[in-house]
Formats: sequence, structure tokens, C-alpha cells
Amino acid sequence: MFTRNWPRHLLCLSLGLPLGTALACGPDFPMRLLDNRGQSLSELPEGNFAFEVSRLGHAIAGLKNVSAANTAPNFIYEETPPDTEARDKAEQAGLSAEQQALVKQLRGLTDARQVEEQGASLPAEQRLYLAGAVAFNNGDHGLAAEYFHKVLALPADQRALRSTWAAYSLGRGLFAAHDAAGAAPDLLAQAQQAFAQTRQLSIDGFSDPLELGVASLGEEARVVMTAGDWNRAIELYATQNVHGSAVGYSSLKQLVGELAAMPEPQVAALLQGKTVQQLVTASLISRVGWSFGEQPENEKKLIKLLQNSTRGSLENADRLAALNYQQGDYASAKGFVEHAGDGGLAWWVRAKLALREGDKTAATAAYAKAAQAFPDNESWGARQTPDWDYESLEPKCRVEGESAILALQRGDYLQAFDQLYRSQSIYWLDAATVAERVLTVDELKQYVDKQVPAPPPRTQQERDNYVPLPVAASLRNLLGRRLLRQERFDEAVAYFDNPDLQKKATLYAQQRQLADSAWWPTKRAAALFNAAWTAREWGMDILGYEMAPDYATFGGNYSLESTELKVGPLVAEDELQRQQASAAKPDQRYHYRFLATSLANRAADNLPHTSQAFAAVLCTAAGWNSSLEDQSALYQRYVKEGPYVVWAGDFGHQCPYPDFENASKRYVTQATDSVRSALRPYKTPVQIGAVVVVVAGALLLINRRRRTTR
Repeated sequence: MFTRNWPRHLLCLSLGLPLGTALACGPDFPMRLLDNRGQSLSELPEGNFAFEVSRLGHAIAGLKNVSAANTAPNFIYEETPPDTEARDKAEQAGLSAEQQALVKQLRGLTDARQVEEQGASLPAEQRLYLAGAVAFNNGDHGLAAEYFHKVLALPADQRALRSTWAAYSLGRGLFAAHDAAGAAPDLLAQAQQAFAQTRQLSIDGFSDPLELGVASLGEEARVVMTAGDWNRAIELYATQNVHGSAVGYSSLKQLVGELAAMPEPQVAALLQGKTVQQLVTASLISRVGWSFGEQPENEKKLIKLLQNSTRGSLENADRLAALNYQQGDYASAKGFVEHAGDGGLAWWVRAKLALREGDKTAATAAYAKAAQAFPDNESWGARQTPDWDYESLEPKCRVEGESAILALQRGDYLQAFDQLYRSQSIYWLDAATVAERVLTVDELKQYVDKQVPAPPPRTQQERDNYVPLPVAASLRNLLGRRLLRQERFDEAVAYFDNPDLQKKATLYAQQRQLADSAWWPTKRAAALFNAAWTAREWGMDILGYEMAPDYATFGGNYSLESTELKVGPLVAEDELQRQQASAAKPDQRYHYRFLATSLANRAADNLPHTSQAFAAVLCTAAGWNSSLEDQSALYQRYVKEGPYVVWAGDFGHQCPYPDFENASKRYVTQATDSVRSALRPYKTPVQIGAVVVVVAGALLLINRRRRTTR
């Protein structure tokens, strides 16, 4: 049984419970597909340049990807060798202290022949390589090449450490010599061979701590660019990118910029190459260089030239179809997509074209094929929407999300929810809306019971590190709150994901059930008040709507603008009715505060109006900030019906705990007080009558005794 200090005990408990995560000021919000269904279906999101160019390159068998230490962005025309600190560290690995000091000394010389002489104690590969490096740094590229050739001419077992270094540096030296000579095609060819040799040496297992095998791809791309072979250069940079080098990625972006700045005739000529077409297409469908607003003139130029160069071409048809759809050229998009094969993007474009023609059946079928064709792990990264929301674009999830809009329109609500829920956190706000407002509670409960087992609770360390709650746990919490709102108390508690929430829900449920079963008014009032207090203190956790109007998904810290749902081409009457039936009552933010106020009013209804408890219940509820109207109504009720209390001057702020025990006694004293008040005008006659009755009774008793003695 709860004592008069019960809420204080709950307050102490609440201080020990973990607080919800607070979002930073001014966050970006996730995109909602259901917020503007027409726009979600009509737009084809921009692609991701990194993903698109990854399709252009092909990994080289045996060549290792670069490590995290060597993925820092660089520039296409970087003239400096690999990071000097990393080079020095690799160069001195495995040497004795005396050898390390000697290498450092030799690096400071300016005469390659002196390096060779003074480094006689070093292994041949190291001595010859150092001599070549000194010659290279002093601009004597011919002499440097001689030394690097000498390193590579050593027997394989004598050049295990410096073979890749020598081949890579030889290529750079030959390319530099070509620049100095003005025009020497044979030097370019030799440089290409040297870089190719670098990769092969790395593949063959020769030491490559600086990952020069991958770096050689970018260096060779510079060589072939100089020779005018843009297509081969793009392939090399794309392959470098596939092997994890940020240099390859940044170089491809720079090539796009150079193409956009070129005169139209020059660009048109280069666009005759298949690989150049693919790079430009990758850039345009990804909107490299711009996002929303005014499209740059250079981008418009590239689009026009690309469209002219690809007429009749079936290469890259799905990407070209997507680009034309994005640009609003639906006829060209349809022409390309007819030859685009069965890839996910091709079916996605077909679905959107079918919707434009009003064929939802064909669109649904195309969406299904697109979802099947896109790999589960394909990701296009983060994007910003025209409404300045963000979207983590995984095309398979996005396609299923768009298909869910059509499923809602035709009344397949469980299918729509399932398609949105499978995206996990990406479209959780949409999935939550359907779960909370469109599905019936029994439909949702059946789905959760069959397909959403309870995940393990987060550890305290995970809570401290703000690890997000698993989506499965969020869905189960949503169901638990919905069951509790519908007063299905015995079913609700088990769905909350941790003991703290379960304890809160249990306390609320117990008090509501006690209020329903209590026969004595003050017992009922105490239970109602305690339930009201729980609803006000922990309402967001155990009663709040995940989405509107409470936004428990954001801890109640933020709300989202939403358009009024109306029956239309994408919203059926039945869905509207379901959403209206499941709306919060009242449909106002922090609706549980209004519920708490209502429960407190019901508690007051069960208390003697002359009791302290009546005044204290109203006073406490007035401080719950449901609304100014509620606060005023509670105070006015106290003024009209309640007793005078000394603390009424700070009503709603300084309120004692209701004295329910004395309120019970008040029911008896209140009844006798009313009788006394009614008889007070007849006080003297009543007193005389009472004396007469007593005297008459006494005389009657005496008379009976006399008769008995006779």
C-alpha cells in the first residue's frame, strides 16, 4: 500500500534512472518519404560520385589495397615523393644504428657519386638507390635513371628491399626527363613500363612499405594524360581508387573539372571515348559541384554535349536513362531504359516512368524487380534533400520505401510497414508513423510477436557512449506505449526494452488498475493522483507518441512540420480514417500532460471538497504545464469548491502532498457537520425537547419498577 510520500519515493527512483539522449542544437533531420509522397515518388535522387567511379575501375589481382595510413587525399599533379617521414622510417627499417646514421648522412649529400663511394659499407641495393635518389633530387634525371637501372639489374635475392622503390623512382625520373627534353615519346613509353614494373614487383612480393604499387597507377595516369589518352588515364585513376587510394578519387574529380572548363569542341571530341562518357555521366548524375538551386553553366554544357555524343549509344544506358530522367527529359530516359538491361537502377527508372504514365500496377512490379536487383549492401552515402533533410541513401531501401507508398494507397498496410521497417534506421520515422497511426494495435502486436524478438538490453557502457537504441527495441517500446495508452495494462509492460522502463510502466499500470478496483473514494482518488503523477513525470517514456504530437523519437526535444493528410491519388480514405482514429487525445504536443491533468481532476472528484487533499491535488496538477487554460480551470475550481489553505497564494508551485488519510475521515465529519449546520437555527427547542425526552423516559422507568414491586 502506498503511503502519502509515494511520489517522493518515485522521484528518488527517477533520479537514478538514465536520462534520454539530448540532441544537439539545430540538428539535421532524417528524410521522411511519407511527408511528401508525390515528391518522393517523382524524384530520382542524385547518385554518389565515389560509388559511381568505383564501377569504372577494376582491381588488379595480387595488388594489395592501400592501408589507412596512406589514404590521405593528394593532388593529381603532386610533384613531391611520398611522405618524407614515412619514407625515412621505411628506409631505416632493419638497419643497425651505425647504418641508420650513415643513410641519414648520405641523404644530405648533393653528389650521387660521393653517395656511392661513402656508402660502400651498405648493401648494394641501398647504396645504389640512395645515389639515384640524390641525383633525382638535384635534377640530374639521366644519372638517377642509371642508378635505378643498376638496382633493378641486381640478382633478385639482392634487391628484395629496394626493387619497388627503384622502379617507381625510375618512372618518375623518366617522366621528368621527358618534360625537360620537351617531347620524347620514347621516354613516356619507358616511364609507363617502369610504373607497370613497380606494380608487378609489388605483386611478386618485393618489399613495398610505401605502397608504391598502387601509387604507380596515378603516376602512370599522368604519363598517359600527357600523351593525350584520357580514357586510359581515367581507367588508371579509377583502378587506383578501387585499391583504396584517395589520390585516385580526387584526381577523377579534378578531371571532371578540367573537362567542364574546356571549350565545347575539345570536350565533344573527348566524349567520343567510352570511358570519358562514363566519367562525365558519373559526375552529372551525382551532381558533382552543385546540389540544389541554380545549375552551373559548365554543368549544362556537359549535359548537352553528353546527350549529343550518346545518341544511339547503348553503353552505360541505365546511367544515361537516370541522367535524362533527372533532367526532365523523360522521352530520352524512356529511350535509354529500353536498352538498359535488368539492373536495379534501370528498373527504378522504369518504375518512375510508369508512375508518370499513371500505371501503378506496372510501377509496383518494376519496384519489386528493382529491389531484387539492388545488392543489400549497396550504399550511395549521405545526401541532402531539397527540404534540407538528410538521407543515408541505400537504393534497395529507398526503392522499397517508395513501393511502400503505393502499398499504403492500395490498403496493404502490413506490407507497407514491413518495407519501411526493413530499412531499419534510414526510414524509421516513416515506419513509426505507419506502426503508430495506420496499423491497428493488434496488427502491430501480431507483427512484433512473430518477427521482432527483443534485442539484448544495452550495456551501461553503451548508454554512456550514446550508442543508439536498436530499431527493434524502438519498435517494441512504441508498441508498449501504444498498449499502455489503450489501457491494455497487462500486455504492455513486457514490450519495454529495459527494466527501468518496465518499472515505470508497471507503476502506472498498477495505479490505474487500483483506481478501477477501489470501492472507497479516497483510495480511488489516491490511485488516480499517483497515476497522474507518473504520467506527468514519465509520460514521454511510457505514454508518448513516437511521432506526432509528442516526438518521443527525439526525446520530445524537437517536433517536425507535417502537412495535413488528405484523401488523394496517394492517400486512400481508409488510411485517413485509421490515422484519425489513432490520433492522440488531445492531439497536442506532450499529450500525456493533458492526460495527467484529466486523471488529477478525476482524483479531485473523489475527494471531499473541504479536504486538504482536494486542494493539494488541484494545486499539484496546476503546475504540470499542460496548458494555460488547464491551469486557469484548475485554480478556478479550487476557488469555487475548495477550502481555504495557507499555501493557496502560490497555487501551482508550492503544493504539499495530498493528505488522503484525513480526507477519508473527512467523509464522516463532513456528514455530521452538515446535520449540525441544518439544526443550528432550532438549537433551543431541540435542547428543551431533548430534556423532556430524558425526563419522560426516567419517569416511565420509575413507574415500571413500582409496578414490579407490587
